[in-house]
Amino acid sequence: MSDSSADVAKVAELVREFRFAMVTTVNTLGELVARPLTVQEAEFDGDLWFIVARDSHEVAELAVNPIAGVSFASNDTWVSLTGTAKQVDDQARVKEYWNPFVEAWFPDGPEDPNVTLVKFSASGAEYWDSPGGRIASVISFVKSKVTGSAGGGSENAKVDLD
Repeated sequence: MSDSSADVAKVAELVREFRFAMVTTVNTLGELVARPLTVQEAEFDGDLWFIVARDSHEVAELAVNPIAGVSFASNDTWVSLTGTAKQVDDQARVKEYWNPFVEAWFPDGPEDPNVTLVKFSASGAEYWDSPGGRIASVISFVKSKVTGSAGGGSENAKVDLD
């Protein structure tokens, strides 16, 4: 696992491109459950913030087991983060992150007592990136089939974020 500043910067660059994430928690039966949440902060410094309902399943599950995962996917980039998450009451941060999209879910505004935050703190990451997008991926796939070489031109790394 790499902890080089270049790999950490690459993870931050990739995460910055995404607005939505799948956040995975562990339910009371020990099963993994993933839900889509909106990332509230564009700068990834190892932490991600989400506005959620205080009475949501993810808040209840994280109170029992803080282990969580966050994943992002597009046509040519995939990022998986491992770490922990917890519910955080921070009214100033809620107001900072408030936007019309959040208001669609919470019409009573940022003062709604059911509005709270989840802070995810990443300890590790793995990414797969195919520079050049879908066309480059197809060309790399064809090249690997013709030459018999593996890899296809995509980047992959496991990164320690602790």
